[in-house]
Amino acid sequence: MNPPKSCISAIVEPIVWISNATPIAPNPDDAREGDCNNHLGVVKIEPFTTTDVRGFPMVAAVTAESVSKGYGDTVALGSVSLFVDRGDIFALLGPNGAGKTTLVQTLTGTTEADSGTVSILGDAPEEVDKERIGHLPQSFTPPERLTARELLSYYAGLYENPRDVDDILADVGLMAVDDTWYANLSGGQQRRVCVGIALVNDPELLFLDEPTTGIDPAGRQSLWSLVRDLASDGTTIFLTTHYMKEAEELADHVALLDDGELVETGSPATLVDAFGGGAQLLVETTTPPTEIEALGLDVDTTETGVRIPDISPVDIGDVVEMLDARDIEYDSIVWSEPTLEDVYLRLTDEVAADDVATGRDLATVGGAQ
Repeated sequence: MNPPKSCISAIVEPIVWISNATPIAPNPDDAREGDCNNHLGVVKIEPFTTTDVRGFPMVAAVTAESVSKGYGDTVALGSVSLFVDRGDIFALLGPNGAGKTTLVQTLTGTTEADSGTVSILGDAPEEVDKERIGHLPQSFTPPERLTARELLSYYAGLYENPRDVDDILADVGLMAVDDTWYANLSGGQQRRVCVGIALVNDPELLFLDEPTTGIDPAGRQSLWSLVRDLASDGTTIFLTTHYMKEAEELADHVALLDDGELVETGSPATLVDAFGGGAQLLVETTTPPTEIEALGLDVDTTETGVRIPDISPVDIGDVVEMLDARDIEYDSIVWSEPTLEDVYLRLTDEVAADDVATGRDLATVGGAQ
């Protein structure tokens, strides 16, 4: 049974949990300074504890074991298991409809799982002290005829020891528009107000569901910096995003979700090394692939030419010389390294329209001949 809404939020709908952390260890500083060296994995989860610097027991921030959820004939989650260490930035990745929001709702107790078990800071979602949890839903609209400052002040007034409103406005980059009605802010600025609301009471565990949706690049960079600062201060952050670069920039560990199934987990670097493939050259040319293969190169056909896999930067010059020696014309040569998006595309059923659009870091190394 879902927890009564009065236990979740007496004011806000959809809910926004904003909290002032209650320590799990006897000393609040110790609870924030714990160093969990355990690693994320898809495992059968036993009761998980570690200790902080003084040896007090400290549970993982989030555990889920075999969590499933369906709506009629639609399987939203299929036996998902994961855990998140205290102080980590954990990113749940997947396209729209993958089940990310359903999983967050299940973890926070706003949706009841059909089967499986969930633990948040050592308690069931319906039993955990909600003042320890912050939750920014994907869709949340506060009263529109209040200013950014008034909104933050309003939510701050719900708690005994809120953060300073000016500090929050500065954190989310809204000091210059603090007296502007929410309705008159840009979409990105509105989203930053919502992020600020979720930070009012300095939550111990913060769920951010697509936090940078609609935010311009400068605002996104600012929020990324804020997330890093929160994590460095001991806040555990559970982030959902379909923006792979965001996860690669921020996350200690990631989980790839596709059609409600957990595909793979690990650190971004580990996943890229294991599944990303090697660097490659993309040659835009009308020359038949067989002529390039005749140079002794392995090639794959693309819509605009050929792909030459497993090419290191020091080999680029040799390839260019080989093409020039045979008078093979090309419009461009692009060298790219694998990224987390390449991993996702390899491990799921998604197909990119063109490999150049997969989000790789691209470096043009040749021009028209």
